[in-house]
Amino acid sequence: MTRAAQRAVAIGGGTGLPKVLWCLLEMGCETTAVVTMADDGGSSGHLRRELGMLPPGDARNCLVAMAADPTSAVAGVFSYRFPHGEGLAGHALGNLVIAALADIEGSFPAALDAAGMLLGSRGRVVPSTLDDVVLAAEDVEGVHVVGQRNVAESETPIARVLFTGGEAAAYPPAAEAILAADLVVIGPGSLFTSILPNFLAGGIRDALLATQGRVIYVCNVANQRGETTGMDAADHLAALDRHGLAGAVDVVIVHDEIAHPLHADLDPVRVGERVLARIRESNIEPFLANVVDVDDPRHHDRAALLTALREVTA
Repeated sequence: MTRAAQRAVAIGGGTGLPKVLWCLLEMGCETTAVVTMADDGGSSGHLRRELGMLPPGDARNCLVAMAADPTSAVAGVFSYRFPHGEGLAGHALGNLVIAALADIEGSFPAALDAAGMLLGSRGRVVPSTLDDVVLAAEDVEGVHVVGQRNVAESETPIARVLFTGGEAAAYPPAAEAILAADLVVIGPGSLFTSILPNFLAGGIRDALLATQGRVIYVCNVANQRGETTGMDAADHLAALDRHGLAGAVDVVIVHDEIAHPLHADLDPVRVGERVLARIRESNIEPFLANVVDVDDPRHHDRAALLTALREVTA
């Protein structure tokens, strides 16, 4: 009898989540991506305003990452972005396909499932909420910022985020996947604009706190100017705690920036002994590894992240 595959959920958005999805699929996991619906910039923002639909961009990136062949012509079409053309410039063709499928299938989740079938997706992508949410934030100086793109471009570090209309309702299949998971991976990605918005849907937060699965937080290797300037690894985890996730994380994977320093122009997420002590005081196990992409040291190396995830889940 073959051993049943682990059920895994990855939570986030942006460019970090597709790398984690690739890792989980390489590990043989039955994988679900839970994706933020707070994006209001670029192609996704235009489609939200023009069609009143949920933002497809982050979900599209995840679908392509889980395609049967991410290098196929279909995957290439989904990733293609129009360089010019009135009304088309800047749009990813896959976003337009998902918009059309939402009309044809009758809902955004059904559109994602249909897009997954076109791509031969090896997993499922689900939104964290179906509510039309607007992200807002308060920075460390107490200034209120409204709009996901504005929060991301804040010149002052962010203290907390919220939805302008109050707490959103979780999309039930997303919460159910987290509750049933053997493994949940949060991040990497923009802390306040890609990761935490998922947990502003109360049912997503409650599911994470209740799951019996092992919860791993993949901390960013470098801070983002403004949004997380100067934050160390313990500060990143403290931000999760401030948003109701205290006690949820079992392990944090952090880049060993002491043994493997980042480029001098970057703001590394620090992990010195005092930082590690603060992490352990929160009953979280830190796992240090060299996970940086040497060609793009703001981000994780996919193969190195796979090795780290295999070690912490062995």
